[in-house]
Amino acid sequence: MAATLEPIIGRYLTLELSGRPHRVYFEQAGEGIPLVCLHTAGADGRQFRHLMLDEEITRHFRVLSFDMPWHGKSLPPQGWENEDYRLTTAGYTEMIVAFCRALELDHPVAMGCSIGGRIVLNLAIEHAAMFRALIGLESADYQAPWYDTAWLNRPDVHGGEVCAALVSGLMAPQSPDATRHETLWMYKQSGPGVFQGDLYFYRVDGDLRAKVDRIDTTACPLYLLTGEYDFSCTPEDTERTAKKIAGAKVTIMRELGHFPMSENPAQFRRYILPVLEKIRATM
Repeated sequence: MAATLEPIIGRYLTLELSGRPHRVYFEQAGEGIPLVCLHTAGADGRQFRHLMLDEEITRHFRVLSFDMPWHGKSLPPQGWENEDYRLTTAGYTEMIVAFCRALELDHPVAMGCSIGGRIVLNLAIEHAAMFRALIGLESADYQAPWYDTAWLNRPDVHGGEVCAALVSGLMAPQSPDATRHETLWMYKQSGPGVFQGDLYFYRVDGDLRAKVDRIDTTACPLYLLTGEYDFSCTPEDTERTAKKIAGAKVTIMRELGHFPMSENPAQFRRYILPVLEKIRATM
């Protein structure tokens, strides 16, 4: 078989976050409107590689995805060994804004999944003027916890295996085995305590129920797409959230679960391509 060189390019940049330097890894492919993709808790930017290889998308969009600090190829900051990792709403928002400004992205689109879908709502609340559009995958202002995280970071438990087992049921049964297991592999590689630290934002600090009614979709369009098999962020969670936001556009995606872009890329593109075309048409 002939070797194939993919168009995805990976680079590092240093961002100052909360007064400390962080070495952040990101990948990109394509040209045109910047599309910044935000990965799920405990995973990394590889979840969006299928979008970066889709020529119908990269013909018009510069797709970028960074690994949050502590995730994937991004390192924790110096001194991490003396602290517990906890993702907060303020820190997460700062990270995304800093990334976009560092690369001088002109009115990018931000698309996030799960915790990324939650933070997209906060971007709409606090930074709407900065973005051309916002896309929340598996997005809602709050979900009641359905799992206990207290045991996720223990020396007698393989954290990666447990995290992968925890999320495995969130994928649709129609998702192909190859991409299902690819999605789970990223969770098996998660660093100690990282998934637990991300869920602090998802379960505690990122409750936006009292804030989402401030979102103005005339300032920045908001698209919410949720898989029908997601029982973490259910379709009902997304629809409940959208009822508080005038002009929010909701799509329930058939035969998809909590990780649409990685668990079944072929099915996901049927839903995301029309959204991206609408965004492109407003240029």
